[in-house]
Amino acid sequence: MPLFSYRGRNQQGTAVSGKVEAPSSEAVASRLMNSGIIPVDINPAIDKPKPWEKLYRRLTRRQPGLDDLILFSRQLYTLMRAGVPIVRALTGLAENVGSPAFSEVLREIALDLESGHDLTTALHQHPKVFSDLFISMVQVGEQTGRLDDALLRLAQYLEREKETRTRIRSAMRYPVFVVSAISIAMVVINLWVIPVFAKIFAKFHAELPWQTKLLLSISDFSLTYWPHLLLLLAGLMYGTRLYLKTDNGRMTWDRAKLRLPIVGEVINESLLGRFANAFAMTLRSGVPLTQGLTVVGRAVDNVFVERRIQNMRTGVERGESITQTANETRLFTPLVMQMIAVGEETGAVDDMLDYVAEFYEREVDYKLKNLSSAIEPILIVIIGAMVLLLALGVYLPMWDLARVVKGGG
Repeated sequence: MPLFSYRGRNQQGTAVSGKVEAPSSEAVASRLMNSGIIPVDINPAIDKPKPWEKLYRRLTRRQPGLDDLILFSRQLYTLMRAGVPIVRALTGLAENVGSPAFSEVLREIALDLESGHDLTTALHQHPKVFSDLFISMVQVGEQTGRLDDALLRLAQYLEREKETRTRIRSAMRYPVFVVSAISIAMVVINLWVIPVFAKIFAKFHAELPWQTKLLLSISDFSLTYWPHLLLLLAGLMYGTRLYLKTDNGRMTWDRAKLRLPIVGEVINESLLGRFANAFAMTLRSGVPLTQGLTVVGRAVDNVFVERRIQNMRTGVERGESITQTANETRLFTPLVMQMIAVGEETGAVDDMLDYVAEFYEREVDYKLKNLSSAIEPILIVIIGAMVLLLALGVYLPMWDLARVVKGGG
């Protein structure tokens, strides 16, 4: 049975505190009231962990991810449809989720609800776990009395988001593996293979071609300054990470991603599909138009695209139509713009946005399937150039040495 700690005041007004075992905090409050104590604060009793236990938990604790949110939304929707009180549902889910960190978050939310807060306020206390889009959808669901429907829509949206991310990672796995293998091979050749050939060439004092001189210079530089190169690499990585945390750095990187060859177009269409999907969901759920654009802009997870969407919100606030403001962003294709215009004329913008999301999802799916075919020629050219340089740099002097040895014999 869980252990709870409490603080309260007895009939004389004296502050009292202690611990008691009970099935729930309501049972603790009832027991205290029956004994003449007015409870002020009731919380689950948690033993204070030792410093090394805190460090171990911090290192091994897995942060809640998209899978946790999908499962949470689905399960909470099912329990609420079955008539289970939300506090009891959250408490039960907290005991069964796989992530200890998410379990702790759900317990804190349940305690906030018991304290009289609504679910939206409780979710606001955990911005690293629940996005603005998630919280806004829950808020609309609470205000309209259709929280279960909001949770179902969130689960469906998050499932599509997970599927898109999985496809992108799967398509990028092959190019990343090839580039990593090439990089490792170059390091090994530079530090261990080229120096062996350098000793052989030095014994014969032969005239070396420029390809060999280039390889030997790179190898000598790497062997001499490898500690400095490592420090420089670490400094660049750390500095880049700090820069990307700034508003300017995030904006620059998010804009650069959209301009990458081959991959940039896929990322751009994926973001626009995410925007259309989320915007349709907020409109269908009753979120006000300007609030929906604000929330969806943050949900896109790209500062450059978010700024364009915020410009749409500003235009709508000035009284402009969605079609006009969307056209000014220059984010959408003419076909998509026509679909949005039809939706605005017929009063079915959310349905048209669903079609837009499906259009971009099909485009992304098609391009992801052909991404490897598009990248392969580039990789082949890079690998071929490197192999050619190595072959000319290593084997040309070897052939010359072989002719010298034969001639001398």
